[in-house]
Amino acid sequence: MTTNLFSSSLISIVADLSTNISAEQRYQRLLAHLCRIFPCDASALLKFEAPYLIPLAVNGLSEDTLGRRFVISEHPRLAQILASEQSVHFAADSDLPDPYDGLIETDNDQLLVHDCMGVTLFIDGEPWGVLTLDALAPGTFDNIDPMQLNTFISLTAATVKAAGLITSLEQRVRYVTQTLFKENTDHDMIGDSECMRKLRNEIAIVAPSELAVLILGETGVGKELVARRIHLESTRADQVMVYVNCAALPESIAESELFGHVKGAFSGAVNDRTGKFELADGGTIFLDEIGELPLSLQAKLLRTLQNGEIQRVGSDKQIKVNVRIIAATNRNLQQEVAAGQFRPDLYHRLAVYPMHIPALRERGKDILLLAGAFLEKNQQRLGIKKLRLDQGAKKALLDYHWPGNIRELEHLLSRAALKSATQENRQADFITISQAYLDIVPEQPEALTYPSNKTGTDSAPPTSTPIDFKNEVDEFQRRLIRQQLAAQQGNMAATARVLGLERGNFHRLLKRLEVKNKT
Repeated sequence: MTTNLFSSSLISIVADLSTNISAEQRYQRLLAHLCRIFPCDASALLKFEAPYLIPLAVNGLSEDTLGRRFVISEHPRLAQILASEQSVHFAADSDLPDPYDGLIETDNDQLLVHDCMGVTLFIDGEPWGVLTLDALAPGTFDNIDPMQLNTFISLTAATVKAAGLITSLEQRVRYVTQTLFKENTDHDMIGDSECMRKLRNEIAIVAPSELAVLILGETGVGKELVARRIHLESTRADQVMVYVNCAALPESIAESELFGHVKGAFSGAVNDRTGKFELADGGTIFLDEIGELPLSLQAKLLRTLQNGEIQRVGSDKQIKVNVRIIAATNRNLQQEVAAGQFRPDLYHRLAVYPMHIPALRERGKDILLLAGAFLEKNQQRLGIKKLRLDQGAKKALLDYHWPGNIRELEHLLSRAALKSATQENRQADFITISQAYLDIVPEQPEALTYPSNKTGTDSAPPTSTPIDFKNEVDEFQRRLIRQQLAAQQGNMAATARVLGLERGNFHRLLKRLEVKNKT
């Protein structure tokens, strides 16, 4: 082998580091250079994930090698390589079985005698995996230049580390784009009510800490926005924030989504996959609708919160993660704990700093400030001039109960803007939205009635008779849902939209309240 071949191969390997290719392609090209520089019939790059060595790239071995998992305790040659800090050369007459017997691509697929060597790759002082070389002719590796071999090994380790960093950065950039810059995201929390001032103050207090935060509030109050605000004001603001909708996780794949899996862990696992916790390492993970997480997964989540470790499905390896936890729910988790639907130990781990988000009806004229922001957004979307509310529309917005909160307000104004922006109106200097354009049922929900007291006055509820608050709230929800179902002519999807509820949550609410669609 000439010095020129060695030098040109090293230059090509270094040049590949700045090339936009996948990690698999990068590893494959590395092995191709290896087989050109050193005389060998086959080579492999395997990653160490106890108790396995997992092939990531092969050259000269059959394709099915990539689907195999070499149990280290069952392959003494691989175990010996992994246990050594130096390259290991096995004599042609070695009694140790070869892990690649029958896998080298030859005419007869038999490996009666061949030369074998391997070396452990160390990344930041820890064994990352092994690089192996095989040859059919005995004595092939007897005269390999140790300096050139060590140089190639060092460059291989650098390539592996760079490939990992590139993959990690690509994943982080992708999640930053998806979570921090969604189209409908505005990091400014609009509102000047007293409850909003208190909320901003709470965020300022808890954000710089590392405490787990549990955000509580009704559907549509802006829990995700508050979570992002906490992240942006934290010391992790320059790191990724990963969003997880626990209600949307099918129970069958929820563990894989959160913690990742290894290739072959289950049917359909054709590649290794990084889970949400691993992607969030160094940053924040936002577990939205945490109350919907199945009990079977709550124990595994608790272990991660306690130990800061995750375990991919199908792997025995523990992976350390440094993640700040923010969770949110519209459920009363204390009631869920009492009912046996939520683990008490997990609840206390999550609720280190509970934070309640006020409902829209509690925020007074913040409703009009939010309405202005949504109208401005709709002007840009529809390409029209100024949108404004008349006094009747403003009063209707202020008087409405807003069961769907901010999300319902946004959707309602989007519909109103679309309906008011007729071709004729588009030519005007501004478009006025009246109450007629709002999907607000004029009738107020029927008033709650109480049994009259002994004095004969029934203008206020008696103080001597206890009120079942939960039942009263449930009854109010039943009346409101029936009212909206009638208004939407029994259309379940339309009713869920008007109420600002996710369809799955809406159906669960109907089931819990025992409300049937009679339309």
